[in-house]
Amino acid sequence: MASTYSALKVELIGTGEQSGTWGVTTDTNLDVALGEAITGSADVNFSTAADVTVTLTDTNTTQTARNLRLNITESSTGIGYVGSLILGSGCQIEKLYLINNGTTASKTIKNTTGTGVTVPAGKSMFVFNNGTNVVDAITALSSLSVAGTLDVTGAATFAADSSFTSTGAVKLPVGTTAQQPTGANGKIRYNSTTSRYEGYSGGTWGQLGGGATGGGSDQVFVQNQLIVTTSYTIPAGYSAESVGPITFNAGVSVTVPAGSRWVVL
Repeated sequence: MASTYSALKVELIGTGEQSGTWGVTTDTNLDVALGEAITGSADVNFSTAADVTVTLTDTNTTQTARNLRLNITESSTGIGYVGSLILGSGCQIEKLYLINNGTTASKTIKNTTGTGVTVPAGKSMFVFNNGTNVVDAITALSSLSVAGTLDVTGAATFAADSSFTSTGAVKLPVGTTAQQPTGANGKIRYNSTTSRYEGYSGGTWGQLGGGATGGGSDQVFVQNQLIVTTSYTIPAGYSAESVGPITFNAGVSVTVPAGSRWVVL
């Protein structure tokens, strides 16, 4: 009975086969095949602007696709190529991979079919090949402690209250009025056009006004500046008030929509 091979291409010696030499095969199975699958690392180089495919064949000797960690590199015309690392023939098995994308462009890890998982440039991710598709290996954590910088390239959702215990500050998104994102109640940002913090509520973006201030714990004085330096339109359905005298820089205006008022005291 001839040898067969497992999904990881470990050679399974047939009964009565390889008399006197089975030890060599066993050593290769343990040192190479299982060693690559458990702790191995292999480079996958994108040397041209084209996708790269790795495969698994019936041999227990070294194979790139068997390794736990795949280190993606780039060279020549492959530098900056946004493409895919395809797990081809023989790779449609359940297997965990640690992908280190050391290139300057994102790479999608996928089977010959399926959507796969995109690993950003310069990042590492655990992915899992379920035999049909490559998916995120981790989708939830009960807790996470980060001692350094946490760089999140996609959207983050927090399902519970969050606390910041440092004595520093939280930096909000900054953008112009034209860059305002799709609104949702509760969103806040810094508007670099108006030099004001703003929030989204009731179907519109509006300035986040500060409360009254004063000496100590007094809350007596509501303050406004006296020079209009940037044109402004009072939102429909709102009125405004200011304490003057108010002056305008050249070419600057304030637009008051129909049905609204701007009272200057």
